[in-house]
Parts: sequence; structure tokens; C-alpha cells
Amino acid sequence: MSTIITKPKVDIAPDLLSELNSLVQNEGQVVVHCISSAAATMDYYIRIWPTTYLFDHNSDHRSELVHVEKITMAPMWQLVPSGTTAIYSLIFSGLPKSCSTFDLEEVISLPGRFSAKNISRNNQDVYFVRL
Repeated sequence: MSTIITKPKVDIAPDLLSELNSLVQNEGQVVVHCISSAAATMDYYIRIWPTTYLFDHNSDHRSELVHVEKITMAPMWQLVPSGTTAIYSLIFSGLPKSCSTFDLEEVISLPGRFSAKNISRNNQDVYFVRL
């Protein structure tokens, strides 16, 4: 189950945040910062598939994943050691101006896919999600 975080307590390097914000403003991209935590007693493995999209609720538009930061792409796996948290960023192509709500969906036929439903659009197109 995923959680949309509206007021995250995440430290992001100011230079990286500035760079990502300029991409959003200049290129109409959407940035989703993700947080995945491993249980205290068990390692966790994550990866992102290139078939991860943002789906607009008001149209058939889907925004493509164009870049990732601090997470491996499938088929490679990334270890999140027990009791720790991975923070990574997914950058997507822009959403239509008419979009007010969207879903983040990893479109794969395997269990454990990333999914965050009913994300309310904001004016910065920068989001924080716990997956």
C-alpha cells in the first residue's frame, strides 16, 4: 500500500532540488520523490521498471518515465538493508494542464509492483510518495 505525503520530512540537497525544480519549470516534467523502507528485521529489494507511468484521471494521457535518481532499473535489484530507508526520484514527462489527479503505476505482470493512487496535482509538479 502506498501513501501520498503532503508535508514530507526529507532532506534533499539544495542543488539537486534546484536542478529538479528548473527541469519541471523549463521542460514540463513531473518529479516524484519516493521513500521505501525495509522492515527492522528484513532486507528489502527494490527496482523500477521502465514501464512505470503517470496516468491522468481526466484523459487517456500517460506520462513516460524519462529519468531515475538513486534507484536501479530492472532487471537489476537494489538492496535496502533492514531498518533503513531508500529515497529516490522518478522524473516523468509532463502531464496535461487539465490534469488534476493522477496515478503512478508500474505496469508489469509481476507481484509487488509500485503503485500510488489518486495523487492530487500541485502547481510545482513535485510530489512525495511512500511506496
